[in-house]
Amino acid sequence: MKRMKDTNTPIDSYESLYARLQVIVAALEAGELPLEQSLALYEEGVAAAAACQRILDEAALRVRELHGGASALEE
Repeated sequence: MKRMKDTNTPIDSYESLYARLQVIVAALEAGELPLEQSLALYEEGVAAAAACQRILDEAALRVRELHGGASALEE
C-alpha cells in the first residue's frame, strides 16, 4: 500500500483521500487544536489535496484519450 510522503496516511483511492481531507478541514475549522497540531494537519491537508488533484488530472487525461480514441475509430 502506498503512503503519502512523510505521513502514515494510506493512499488507497481518491475517495479515501477526499474523506481524510474532509476530516482535516473539519478539525481545522473547529479551531480547538494547538498551533503545532494545526500546522501538521494543514500540511497533511495540502498533500492530500495535491494527491486528489493528481488523481483527477490522470482521470481527465484518460477520458480525453478514450474519447479521442473513440473519435478516431468513428472516422
